Formats: sequence, structure tokens, C-alpha cells
Amino acid sequence: MKHSLLMLALGAAVFSSATLPAHAMGAVGGPVVRYASIQGQLGEVIVNPYKVAPLTAVIKNGGYDLESATVTIVPKENGQTITYNVPKKQLLTHGGIPVFGLYADYRNEVKVSYVRDFNGKKETINESYFIYCSPVSWINQGTNYESPEDFTAIVKKVDPAFSDRLYLISNIGDETGLNNRAVWNNPMGGALTWNFVPQIAVFDTKGEIRWYLDPRTIWDPESIYSAGVMMGFRQNDDGALTWGFGQKYVKYDIIGREIWNRRLPASYNDYSHSMDPAQNGHYFLRVASADHRRPDNKRIRTVRDVIAEVDEDGVVVDEFKLWDILDPYRSDVIRALDQGAVCLNIDASKAGHTLSAEELAQQDKTDNFGDIAGTGAGRNWAHVNSVDYDPSDDSIIISSRHQSAIIKIGRDKKVKWILSAPKGWRAPWKDALLTPVDKNGKPIKCTDVSCEGGFDWTWTQHTAFRIDSKSDKDVIYVSAFDNGDARGMEQPALPSMKYSRAVVYKIDQKKMTVEQVWEYGKERGHEWFSPVTSLTEYNPDKNSILAYSATAGASFDLQSGAFTSSPNPWLEEFKWGETEPAVEIQFKNTSGYQAMVLDVNKAFGNPQ
Repeated sequence: MKHSLLMLALGAAVFSSATLPAHAMGAVGGPVVRYASIQGQLGEVIVNPYKVAPLTAVIKNGGYDLESATVTIVPKENGQTITYNVPKKQLLTHGGIPVFGLYADYRNEVKVSYVRDFNGKKETINESYFIYCSPVSWINQGTNYESPEDFTAIVKKVDPAFSDRLYLISNIGDETGLNNRAVWNNPMGGALTWNFVPQIAVFDTKGEIRWYLDPRTIWDPESIYSAGVMMGFRQNDDGALTWGFGQKYVKYDIIGREIWNRRLPASYNDYSHSMDPAQNGHYFLRVASADHRRPDNKRIRTVRDVIAEVDEDGVVVDEFKLWDILDPYRSDVIRALDQGAVCLNIDASKAGHTLSAEELAQQDKTDNFGDIAGTGAGRNWAHVNSVDYDPSDDSIIISSRHQSAIIKIGRDKKVKWILSAPKGWRAPWKDALLTPVDKNGKPIKCTDVSCEGGFDWTWTQHTAFRIDSKSDKDVIYVSAFDNGDARGMEQPALPSMKYSRAVVYKIDQKKMTVEQVWEYGKERGHEWFSPVTSLTEYNPDKNSILAYSATAGASFDLQSGAFTSSPNPWLEEFKWGETEPAVEIQFKNTSGYQAMVLDVNKAFGNPQ
């Protein structure tokens, strides 16, 4: 019996050795050097090295010292070339040459040029590697209409000056049923129920996906601390990406390497919408209070009304509790909201419905707290969806959807100015309202909800960003996406009358005036209307404005109130001052949140 077992073991060993590639076999009793095949003069090719970004790879250095490299992804026929330089610090960090921008389900040719230092001899080597990547694989959502695989881009127009653009599209899939065991309602309220499937990708100007986030290793819908909606993507000055979801905020490079992945500080919960990487090296997180004691002695979790400032180590250095700074009982906008689209809580069966003053007052008398339209801390009275730091006077600019207001707040927690329709603002806030003026600085005739031609306030807007390169301490430019719900504090006679705008304002902070200097979208009408989400942002590299109308084009059954298709967002980029887009791309079958330009050279420490 022992003899048979010995012969079987010897046979297995011989079979294993015989089937290994010759270069993987060392001398008898010696170490096995490697198993993977080698294409060029360097080491192994590892696709998706950090399990986060499937269309990336690292060509290992093969034990050589590399000083610099240039990578070029050879495009498909009539495709878009991606090329970038890689400095030594990135080569050392990744143990080889990081590769970004591969095509899915395709055998990519990657040209690399690198300086190799071996035995005191430096030489420049040029060669090609061939890397296959699997098809894009989204998390299956089980929807009753389009699948995530239908998330596609239709390129309508690209000005040659913008042909090198890469756009990071931050979209939101359906809710998943996997989180139905997670209950967290002590203290009362909060917004934990938000748990949509992430759908994050980078598209080129040919409509091809060149990067996407596989969230499976960092996002778990069954875990309270690893679930939530991935929102607020920003590319930092060092090229890395930051964003947040639920009870986390994170930083990763574009190859998928984790820089940090942190839980929110213990005082806060329910991150969503905005994480601003500020010029002072800190991060401003739009969160909520994890435990707030109201004047009536009730302990609640608040909803989207706290800004926490953390330093590079995650230490909280300041906070802005908006119920102490603004008027949490101003209800004029809240009562005019379309209750079918209170941001991402979309219920088509309530489309066009509003809250009466009596209904709102009755609700506010109850212990119904949480992500519901209402007034006072503990309800969704502010719904802040963006924060932007102004280093010129150490202040923040916020966008409050449920106040239809863009507001600047100083370090002293005092309101500096408010860009909003005057209706409903009491003292002392009404004294901070900006006065609309024309291009000559003359006041425009306005009521408390509307102005004569050439100016409109924003309504349930998203993103209020300071345009740094065009602003100074006294006069600043601010871009915003005016969603347009509750425009004029009312719902129109027909839903088809609604429209959205991308808009830029010029604010004289000394004179307390505001001029509308650019807008786009009104002429597109309801086709371009986004009831929720979206973005308008300036890009200094091409002196341009990017607009993303992120939830335009959804359809639903009026009888059942059920959606029959996802939205079909529009992305446009404009040369400064122009109203004809230089780039126009429509995305099909996806609920958009935001979009931004991704700078691949900046991502590797080479800003242009």
C-alpha cells in the first residue's frame, strides 16, 4: 500500500513538472523564479492590479531600475489615443509601469518607452506589450427595463480642440435589495436608506469606456459601514480621486491603489453629494449629525445639513451646523417642490404634487424624522449638494437645494451673502441677499420670485463652484446647474414646461450685487430638463464650461407611476462665453449624477 502511494506521489510530481512552462522551472531543489509569461524586456503584466479598476494594468519592472516612462495606448481604428508620462515615483510605487485607458474586451497594444538603469548603464528602450481586458462587468441590478450593460455613449459633436478629453461619468444604478437587513434608526431619522449600485466610468470622445470602477472590493450593500451611494468624485491636485459613500470617504489613484479608506468621524453620519478637496489641504465633507439634541430635547440624526472639515489625517478641525447658521424653518421652496422628485427619492406616482402649508405644518408636529421634505433639524430642510472652499477669505460656498439658494458662509459661521429669490427670507438673512444687476451694474426690476429679462435665480440647483482663475477677493464668478424644479415657487401647468439651465454668475461681494453672465439650456426646453442631480463646472485648461444634465429623458407610466426607462443624460462642454457646445455626448439608459474632466497627465504627477 505504501509502495502504491509512493508511486502515485512520484507520478503526480513528474506530471506537474512536465506541464510547467520551461522558464518557470528552477534547478532541482532551487527556488521557482516565476510562473507568468514575459512579453518584453521587463516583467509580468498584471491586469487590474488592485482589484478596483479592470481596465488598468502594471507592467512589472522585472527587477530593473526604471527612471521614467512614456505610455501610449494604441487606439482602435478611428479611436482616441491616450498617452502620458510616468515619473520615477510612480514607477517605484507600482513596481513597474502603470497602464491606464485600456479598451474592454479587446487585445490592446501598449507602446512603452522607458529609461532603464542596469549595472550603471542607462539606456532608453522602446517596445510594445499586448494586453487583453475582459468585457465591462457591472453589478447586476435585476431591473425591469435596461440592464447596466446598456449604459452607452452617443457622440454627437466634438470640436478638434477637445478631442483629447476624457470624462469621468459618476452615475447611479438602481437600489439593491441586499441592504434590507441594515436598520439604523437610533437616534431617529437620517438618510441611511440611500444605497444605489455604483456606476462609474471614464469615456473618451469616441464614446468608448476607457476606465471603470469595480466597487465589489470596497462597497458592500449588506454592511452599514461599506454601503451607500458613491458621490462627490473629485480629482485632487495630486491627481488622485476622492469621493464618499454612506459612512465612508476614500482616496484612490486611477490605477486603483488605495491611498486611504476611512469611516466618517464619529460625530457624523450619512455622507452624500459633496467632498471638496480644498486648497488648504483639508476636505469639506457634506454629512449629517449622528446625534443631535433638538431644543425640544429629542435626539435625532439630521439630514444633509452639516459640513465637516477634516485635515489630511482625518482629524476634524471645524464644522458648520447649518441649522444654527441659516433658517431651518423657511418652507417656501419645500412646499413648492415636486414631491415626485425630492432629489434621489424619486416617486413618479407623486409627480407634480406639492405640500400645502397645512400638510407641512402637520408633518412637522410629528416625530417623523429622516429623509423627508420638512423643516427643522432632523428633516430634509436644507439638502446641501455641494461645498466649495474660497481661500481668498477662508469661507465656503454651499448649494442648498431645498432653499433654492447659493450661500457663502465665513469661518465665523456668519452668512456673507445669499443668491436666492427673496421670498420667505426673514431678518437677519434677508439683509444678505444679493441684488440682481445688468451688465452696466444697474439693478434689474424683480419681484420676490422673478426678474425681468436677462436674469433668473437658481431653483433646486446642484453644484455652486467658485471659478478660481477668474475670481479675486472682491469679485467672484460662480457656476451652477439650475435644475429648475419649483421655478418661481410653483409647479407649472404642464410638466413639459419645465427646463434646466447651466448658468454662470458674476458676484461683486463689496457691492452685494449679482450679474448673470452666461446661461444654456432654456432653449433646449424639457428635452434637457433634469429634475435632480447634475453639474456645471469651469475647466481652466481649455477655458471652458462643462455641463451635465444628468437625469434628463426618463420616461414612466402615468397610471402606475413606475419608470419604464432610465434617464438619458446630456454632456456638453463650451468654450468660455459661447452657447454652441464644442462637445455634445448623450448617455443612454443610466441615471446620472455628475461628470467631470479627468486629466490623465495630472493623475501621474504631470499636470499640463
